[in-house]
Amino acid sequence: MTKKISSNKCSDKSISRTAFKSLLSLALISFLLFVLSSCYAPSPLYGTWADFAGNKVTFMEDASYSATITLNGNAENEDGTYNVLKNVMVFTRASGTVMETEWDIRGNLMYLNWIDADNRYRALTLMKISN
Repeated sequence: MTKKISSNKCSDKSISRTAFKSLLSLALISFLLFVLSSCYAPSPLYGTWADFAGNKVTFMEDASYSATITLNGNAENEDGTYNVLKNVMVFTRASGTVMETEWDIRGNLMYLNWIDADNRYRALTLMKISN
């Protein structure tokens, strides 16, 4: 009697390797999804910022804003969209005019230079009053 040598051992090993590679790929993808989803933090910019002089700016997550700014005793309301490029914020007003200004947040204070449509300038120090 002769014993037959099974040729399935090679194919069993390749199946094991394929299953291991699939499992490893799945684990890696799961880990990356976990890390990326846990790293998301909302922008500290979102919310309402105001001061005691009646100036108020609200930034929404959809890149829109609304503002009430007092310049030379006149409260002016405006809204539009904004875009942030590092320390420069670009406001596009609903009227179509564009304002570029520097800004900074330190703790719960925002420092912002506001320029209205008539090029009147106001340095603002705003406190975060709501998210």
